[in-house]
Amino acid sequence: MTDYIEEVKTNIKKYNLKGIAALVEQAMNDGVPAEDILNKGMIPAMEEIGEGFKNNTVFMPQMLAAAKTMQKGLDTIKPQLKGDGIANRGKVIVGTVLGDVHDIGKNLVAIMCEGTGMIPVDLGMDVSDEKFLQALKDNPDVKVVGLSSAMTTTRGSAKEIAQKIKADMPDVYINIGGATMDQMFADEIGVDGYTKDSASAAEMMREFAEKAKGVE
Repeated sequence: MTDYIEEVKTNIKKYNLKGIAALVEQAMNDGVPAEDILNKGMIPAMEEIGEGFKNNTVFMPQMLAAAKTMQKGLDTIKPQLKGDGIANRGKVIVGTVLGDVHDIGKNLVAIMCEGTGMIPVDLGMDVSDEKFLQALKDNPDVKVVGLSSAMTTTRGSAKEIAQKIKADMPDVYINIGGATMDQMFADEIGVDGYTKDSASAAEMMREFAEKAKGVE
């Protein structure tokens, strides 16, 4: 019998964008639960890809290809997921700060968050502090925000957004990332974390989500 879980892992790690949807569909037709395809196949595969990315054995083109493959497979199983099958690790808000229209890094973070079992609320690019705060009010179960900035000219926006979120909602965890960000700046503006790549960002935000829920 076909080991569909291992096949799903392999297809993601080999970036089989054309074949992943049909494989996932066949797996479900043969009785494999959608939750198992996600939690035992897709998530471990993306965690492995993310670890390789952090260790410089997987590079940006491969990371993007794996993320797109995973996303296509995920789109296929979403209608079959029961209850909160995809929300087992919480929700996070992500967005590129006001004045910045770069979104590749932010998009990767959103996909990696989804690939590790979280639901990303993606606000897009050029997002103001008001939009971040409104999103938090609209999603009171979210206690984690990821801010992306790829332009030196938007460091000020990142600082202002982070400090307004902290002033209004001090229990919210904030992670920053992007080409212009670093640990020194994170310490300066008082956020909870800085990560240099999308895999690390997803991992840190998952840890923040677990802390917010009181999970050890």
